[in-house]
Amino acid sequence: EKQKEMGKGPGLYTDIGKKARDLLYKDHNSDQKLSITTYSPAGVAITSTGTKKGESLLGDVVFQLKQKNITTDFKVSTDNTVLITATVDEAAPGLKSIFSFKAPDQNSGKIELQYLHDYAGISTSMGLTQNPTVNFSGVVGNNLLALGTEVSFDTKSGNFTKINAGLNFTKDDLIASLTLNDKGDSVNASYYHIVNPLFNTAVGAEVNHKFSSKVNTITVGTQHSIDPLTMVKARVNSAGIANALIQHEWSPKSFFTVSGEVDTKAIDKSAKVGLALSLKP
Repeated sequence: EKQKEMGKGPGLYTDIGKKARDLLYKDHNSDQKLSITTYSPAGVAITSTGTKKGESLLGDVVFQLKQKNITTDFKVSTDNTVLITATVDEAAPGLKSIFSFKAPDQNSGKIELQYLHDYAGISTSMGLTQNPTVNFSGVVGNNLLALGTEVSFDTKSGNFTKINAGLNFTKDDLIASLTLNDKGDSVNASYYHIVNPLFNTAVGAEVNHKFSSKVNTITVGTQHSIDPLTMVKARVNSAGIANALIQHEWSPKSFFTVSGEVDTKAIDKSAKVGLALSLKP
């Protein structure tokens, strides 16, 4: 992400269409969510999150420690699991390594390597099991045009479980993306355009076509900053589901978000409102 912001290289495969996805889906939430981050004198960041989904209450606590180029996260959840993630950034120029493990699941170990270059971005990962699934993605190009592919191979069955391909075109304040997913069964086209950088105003759209079912899904959205600390976002899709949110940064890295979802085709039957409070002093 940092490299992309500097205008160097095509980034990783996950960067293809990311701007449009963030505009259309990020922070839209119909659940009630509370997240608070504090920092200990030793420099450990502690984040506590609680989410209410219907009648269920889920929660977790994340302890994050940064030492030079190594970041270690410990996530303890209410489902009695502990997720440990260690990230080593710039172990070599452009290289990042990520190791994760969830206890008590002995087969959850995973290692990932990411490499960013001015003209390429490569990511490969595999599970630390006897018959792991191996994931690989590669992108070639520059900050104008990027072409990439993403595949997953199950060493136990000997089959490819994922074969995707995509391209990203960036020109000034416009980003257009096209991806072929589900082993060629669906195609996704997205568009992101910055209308007014001063007010962070942008519009975006996404069209998905599934060949097997011949179903088309269209989603359009926009965002706008009312002031430097307050942003509003809205989206609607072809199924008639409309979402809107307002997010206010009431102190540095501390956000208060109210979001809502309405089924416009059955407006008297379906309406949800979510509340998210993120405190990061």
